[in-house]
Amino acid sequence: MPHLRIPGGLLGVVALLTAIGADLGVVPAAQAQQDSATLFRNVRIFDGKNNTLSAPSHVLVRNGKIEKISAAAIAADAQVIEGGERVLMPGLIDAHWHAMLVRPTPASAIAGDVGYNNLLAAAEATDTLMRGFTTVRDMGGPTFGLKRAIDEDLVAGPRIYPSGAIISITGGHGDFRQLSDLPRTIGGMLSRMEKIGGSMIADSPDEVRVRAREQLMQGASQVKLTAGGGVASPFSPIDVSTFTEPELRAAVEAAENWGTYVAVHAYTSVAIQRSIAAGVRCIEHGHLMDDTTARLIAEKGIWLSTQPFLDLTAASGLGPSEQDKLRQVVAGTDRVYALAKKYGIKTAFGTDILFSKALADRQGAMLVSLTRWYTPAEALIMATSTNAELLNLSGPRNPYPGKLGVVEEGALADLLLVDGNPIDNIKLVEDPAKNFMVIMKGGKVYKNLLAGETKR
Repeated sequence: MPHLRIPGGLLGVVALLTAIGADLGVVPAAQAQQDSATLFRNVRIFDGKNNTLSAPSHVLVRNGKIEKISAAAIAADAQVIEGGERVLMPGLIDAHWHAMLVRPTPASAIAGDVGYNNLLAAAEATDTLMRGFTTVRDMGGPTFGLKRAIDEDLVAGPRIYPSGAIISITGGHGDFRQLSDLPRTIGGMLSRMEKIGGSMIADSPDEVRVRAREQLMQGASQVKLTAGGGVASPFSPIDVSTFTEPELRAAVEAAENWGTYVAVHAYTSVAIQRSIAAGVRCIEHGHLMDDTTARLIAEKGIWLSTQPFLDLTAASGLGPSEQDKLRQVVAGTDRVYALAKKYGIKTAFGTDILFSKALADRQGAMLVSLTRWYTPAEALIMATSTNAELLNLSGPRNPYPGKLGVVEEGALADLLLVDGNPIDNIKLVEDPAKNFMVIMKGGKVYKNLLAGETKR
């Protein structure tokens, strides 16, 4: 790096940062955006909001956004993709994902080589995009570097709304230390999981406040706490409630000061009700809640981000006590969706897949399983425009300002061209390799099986 004299004043600081960025090869986002155009010709549109398809239409994408939609022909200097009346729909959104924790084993996620784990996550990110999930809301893990690599187009992958490290308590869901690591010395050495940014332990409002602010400092779009026990936790029974209300409120205040919100992992009514009292805006899971709690969620306008856990496939790598906890969650799946529908709760779709490439390959199949409770159109709307509404809770911390989850003029051009009608046959999303002919994110085509039919 050449010698740099530090100029005085605010403008000088800006100039210094710009010079350093240029020296490191950092390209401003506006400069990096490609001045390109793509025209989808003769497509039927599922817009992410309505349960019917449009008449045959044409869609012009320019500079990463949908510029024009018209039933009449569009004349433009653009790459042309002949749709052949296939269905153009928004890219799918997974509202509960863990990009760094999909492929490694639990042991390697904690103790493995960080460089290798990041490369593993990058490979999985590309596969996630190729399954048609153009955006994920990451609910815990050291994903800031991966997000940056994707945003700078070093790696093909989905947009990531990162939470950063999961914030938990001693012995809570997210505390993966050994008993030999106890007792914890306040202000002492961090555990391995804390050092790599996977989770952070906080046992007082002040500690919670610091850990929440650290995630926001690194670029978190929302803050994630574990308000109750979890399935994979070695030491937390699933029925326990963890953080106190003042501790939860400290995180809420920190997030609100940054214009964003707190989401909590919570299965039980006690954990959920305490979180709502503290000002939490989104409940993750909720499978063990009762009727009164569901009604409270609806009355307060709280989001429920839940998952269709229907079998014990994920139990193979778990111990006996963890398998028992998973059985309780699976048994509660029908109830949580029934309550969500009964009270009209704002419900988001996610998968929460951990430690299994094979399960990740079934990401689309988990979306299809929503048809146990919803129509195909309702399920697709949930995984597109509804999930996008949840993402907007990040307010000014939203890393991708603009409309996601819809096909309309001015929206970000995250699009799938499907060989068939997913409203009539939602099972098409189970086989994205065959049925997703074109995958576009931000106006860039990442997959095109119609290359022979593409022209200028």
